[in-house]
Amino acid sequence: MKTLKIAVAGLGTVGAGLVKLLSDNAEIIALRAGRRIEVVAVSARDRNRDRGVAIPASVAWYDDAAKMADEAQCDVVVEVIGGSDGIARQVVENAIAKGRHVVTANKALLAHHGAALARAAEDKGVSLAFEAAVAGGIPIIKALKEGLAGNVISQVTGILNGTCNYILTTMRESGRDFADVLGEAQALGYAEADPSFDIDGIDAAHKLSILTSLAFGTPVDFASVHVEGIRHVSADDIRFADLLGYRIKLLGIARMTDHGIEQRVHPCMVPVKAPIATVDGVFNAVVAEGNFVGRSIYEGRGAGAGPTASAVAGDIIDIARGCRVPAFGVPAAALKAQGAASIDRRVGAYYMRLSVVDRPGVLAEVAAALRDEGVSVEQMIQPARSPADSVPMVMTLHDTEEAAMNRAVARISALDAVVEQPRIIRIEAL
Repeated sequence: MKTLKIAVAGLGTVGAGLVKLLSDNAEIIALRAGRRIEVVAVSARDRNRDRGVAIPASVAWYDDAAKMADEAQCDVVVEVIGGSDGIARQVVENAIAKGRHVVTANKALLAHHGAALARAAEDKGVSLAFEAAVAGGIPIIKALKEGLAGNVISQVTGILNGTCNYILTTMRESGRDFADVLGEAQALGYAEADPSFDIDGIDAAHKLSILTSLAFGTPVDFASVHVEGIRHVSADDIRFADLLGYRIKLLGIARMTDHGIEQRVHPCMVPVKAPIATVDGVFNAVVAEGNFVGRSIYEGRGAGAGPTASAVAGDIIDIARGCRVPAFGVPAAALKAQGAASIDRRVGAYYMRLSVVDRPGVLAEVAAALRDEGVSVEQMIQPARSPADSVPMVMTLHDTEEAAMNRAVARISALDAVVEQPRIIRIEAL
């Protein structure tokens, strides 16, 4: 078979890693793909930057990635620039319009325009592949589209952001506060100079919206994801979680309910014996539940040159073999909106940490506010009396509806004895 010709838009960490992988593993890839795979064009802003990989003189270099997607003599365009619009979107749209297959690692682009791009690719008879867009080196996209295709999926849960997982792990292991550990993560290159995209949960929400579409056959609906980050998780919360038998993880959860599809990203307390509780550092993990397969768990590195390039290469090899699967597992025309379930309908247990004035009767006031909203206490931790102005009061609460919990929190916040906004973390019995 003829050589499959590749154009790579973006030569950052992932793009350079892909070029190196395709060169270093060329022989085994050719055997597995059934033909040779060759990079024939690249695009990046700085031609003189040392990327740790040599670009042969025979490879065409374009300053304009969108022009490369339109003009390069290639079969596949790989987009690893990033961003939901702008040049990245132009590259993908130009490539599809020219009848070229597209492989992308761009979760933001797919979260905002995935359904439209899938329709365009099908109309042109080309592949839109994006294994690298979610959880790096974990083949969760292929698992949902192919390995679990015979199942009705009821829930997908994941640690989808390595930066947050590293911060929460290090806080637990060191006892240090969030701001201190974030600074360390930035120094080590695990967090960006502006880390808000990661620590505020947006990155995980992009990925969750893609998994939701694959799991439930619905158009990508990023706007319906409830998103909270980890800025307000304190060293005290980590310590109390440990005392109560939990670990704190930023999770993305997509679940089919009687009210529609629930999509949410937020810190969760998970039992220490749950498999996902042991996934630490920069690693990601995804748990999928199907009606015949039951629960299956996938774990691995979620980012970086090697894992992400590996995922991109897997998609390229599928294209070389002639493997064609609809972008979101079913034809784009068959993607059906299922409705969005409000997080207010979530029913589950909760952790609540209060800072209260150390005086008699405070517990009774808090208990009355909970009672009036039908929220019951499972267990409580309260340190011994202290000469300080305030003391922590920590509770876990039995299963209740989110809306009732919010009303109770509002009542508690209004009490004179409560000196800070109550901190709530949802408990997930995974």
